[in-house]
Amino acid sequence: MKAIRVRAWSDPPTLGIEEIPVPEPQAGEIRVAVHTASVNFGDVLVAMGRYQVKPALPFTPGAECSGTVEALGPNVTEFQIGEDVAGTGFVGRSQITRSILGSYAQKAIAPADNFVRIPRGMSLEDAGFFRSANETAHYGLDRAGLKPGETLLVLGAGSGTGFAAVAIGKLLAARVIASASTPEKRRVAMRAGADFAIARDDPDWRAKVDEFTCGRGVDVVYDPVGGSATERAFRALAIHGRLVVIGFAGGSIPCLPLNLALLKNASLIGANHSVAQETERERVRQSAAVLARWFEDGKIALQPVARRFALEETGAAMAAVLGGEIAGRAIVRIG
Repeated sequence: MKAIRVRAWSDPPTLGIEEIPVPEPQAGEIRVAVHTASVNFGDVLVAMGRYQVKPALPFTPGAECSGTVEALGPNVTEFQIGEDVAGTGFVGRSQITRSILGSYAQKAIAPADNFVRIPRGMSLEDAGFFRSANETAHYGLDRAGLKPGETLLVLGAGSGTGFAAVAIGKLLAARVIASASTPEKRRVAMRAGADFAIARDDPDWRAKVDEFTCGRGVDVVYDPVGGSATERAFRALAIHGRLVVIGFAGGSIPCLPLNLALLKNASLIGANHSVAQETERERVRQSAAVLARWFEDGKIALQPVARRFALEETGAAMAAVLGGEIAGRAIVRIG
């Protein structure tokens, strides 16, 4: 089978396509014929060796896909051959196994726990990018305890997980401010349901946030960006506000003056969905079920696909995501 392989760490990632043996599922595993794989910012970091977990070289990158079950390992009873599924995540205990789903290939193999059946009425293409962004956003907003009527500020609102946070925030009856870098990304965020969108580099950024909240500040910040955006957003929190750390797509890990938390009785909350997949499996499964129901009931929007790439173009897809060029989702179509 054909697969993208990482054989050495580099920035930007150096990827090659190789012919490798078709893997056989072991106990508890399934093998999936991959249809669509998403290209998330985290996938790029993993391929460059800049993620918290570095898979053992060489490896096939890609942490999310949709496809059809074509082989079952011993003791697998929850799936049947021919079912359409969506998979995501690291495999096993990531710090120990250092193994990822490996979705940039014609076949993916992983424990059955990494997969769920796709929601009723969802296409295989949409299923290839639905889980990671939405489950991360749902987990983060749940960790923050977002309540109806509160104000949510979403940084990087044009990203996959930012779009999902806007959509889920609105579904939870919050007022949502979207902050994004380009007009196209702000339009995408408004399609998700944002009440107000602001340019990331607007010189009056803070003043506009204060105007929207009548000077009170925001209750929750959803932050997948990091860098200088984090402190600015933390300063915009209301009393008892909460900032949820999702990631650092901005490139740098911020250092917050802790007096800011003290002045507002504010909270800094980490929300690492990959860790939750390993340590809170039932919570993650329940979240996936809730999101599936919301989709089936027509309550949650899907981010539009901006660009489709072939397997051989995975490197170009990663470069586009790393450069922040895409307003919408980038996917690799394989099946």
